[in-house]
Amino acid sequence: MRFMCVGDSMTIGRAGDFTWRYRLWQHLEASFDGPYALVGPRTELYDPGTGTPVSYAYAAEDFPTGARRHLAGWGEGWLHMAPVIAGTVAEHRADVLLVSLGLIDLGFYTDSTQTAANARAFLTAARAANPHIRCVLLPVIPNVRAESDAPFAAECARFNELLAKTVADLDTAASPLLLASHPAGYDIHTDTYDGTHPGPSGEHRLAAAYADAMHQAWGLGGPYRTASIPLIPSPSASPVRASAPPAVRTG
Repeated sequence: MRFMCVGDSMTIGRAGDFTWRYRLWQHLEASFDGPYALVGPRTELYDPGTGTPVSYAYAAEDFPTGARRHLAGWGEGWLHMAPVIAGTVAEHRADVLLVSLGLIDLGFYTDSTQTAANARAFLTAARAANPHIRCVLLPVIPNVRAESDAPFAAECARFNELLAKTVADLDTAASPLLLASHPAGYDIHTDTYDGTHPGPSGEHRLAAAYADAMHQAWGLGGPYRTASIPLIPSPSASPVRASAPPAVRTG
């Protein structure tokens, strides 16, 4: 089974992060019965110093280079991933896509209707490359901006409704789609370091959302063992609000 994590800044992580991808790898190592791989064209983290995805400074030294593979980018959304997903799925022979996208789209690029259309295009393209692809999609977690920007909060809520409809419309037995639950207990004030990006506790909660969805719906792996893992609060930092996104990597 070949898993590919697809996402924005919450998925790629920055220099010094563990990332939720690492937490998921730990979970799969402990619970997955059979061969598996984490796949994708990239292994890097985002480097805030250069504003580019060139860092390999993961917090966990035991995270193997091969397991660091992903398709995620700081400032990238459905808009950027839809054109490249077919080729990436084909090249890396992905079986399962674990997708966390939408917040950056709604914040800077497209409204909820356009974002949902790009999500549908992404899923259609992924299936063109692998007609039996499985996908787990995480709803958008509104960030700190939504607390003071009511129209933005409304767009996040509406997109999540449209995403749920898209999953219901496109789900098939041959290529099943899952809409993961909002991560249990997720609080942007304690599970992120800036109101958006997950810290240690947020990483665990995001990994658990994917792991539990796959276990409950498809019998893959086991339940995420949150109870046995200390959920260390994320370090505090000044919230990142509506600043312009960095240059994106689309190739």
